[in-house]
Amino acid sequence: MRGRSASGFTLIELLVAISLMALMAALAWRGLDGMTRAQTQMRQQADDVLALQAGLVQWGADLDALAVQPHTSSLDWDGRALRLLRHDAAGAAQGLRVVAWTRRGAAGDGVWLRWQSPPVSTHGALQLAWQKAALWAQNPSDEDRQREVKIVPLARWQIFFYRGDAWTNPLSSEGSATGGNRLAPTTASPASPDTVPALPDGVRLVLALGPGQTISGTLTRDWMRADLGSSK
Repeated sequence: MRGRSASGFTLIELLVAISLMALMAALAWRGLDGMTRAQTQMRQQADDVLALQAGLVQWGADLDALAVQPHTSSLDWDGRALRLLRHDAAGAAQGLRVVAWTRRGAAGDGVWLRWQSPPVSTHGALQLAWQKAALWAQNPSDEDRQREVKIVPLARWQIFFYRGDAWTNPLSSEGSATGGNRLAPTTASPASPDTVPALPDGVRLVLALGPGQTISGTLTRDWMRADLGSSK
């Protein structure tokens, strides 16, 4: 018997094999690309959560470090920014700092921001820093922008003060320290003890986080003065 000669692949078989290999490579690439996108999204979500947590921790730390000075406002909400006077993180011996929190941006594209002044040790420097905090919230300069920290995207926010066993709007007559119409907010630090509002017993922060973010919906954070209760 004559042996059968070995035959190779036909052109059609070779083209089919190449097509199958190309299809498998494309599917494998799509799988790897999907995994990469998922990892990137998870990393971004984790970063957003950490940024929000860090912002809330800093918010509480600022309020915990409130400093009370004679004839000087220590906490003020003017509807745009919350300004406060706090002890420097390095200790009282290093002076005081003025801190401001605000939301800046359009209705659906805002950002929660924090600003702090350099340490101040004189009444004049304190008044100047208090003014700059208000101006930063309204129309920040390039220098002021360098001192701000972006926390998270924010649709809107609200502030309430706890006085008289109730949460009230600080800008309303009920939220006034004197019980009448609240004094118009000023950028300067008050110079008379009669115009310095008393510190509230607590501060409520309400953040409206926009849709499409890692965390959406409304988040409420209450802080109470240490001599009345613990922050929560």
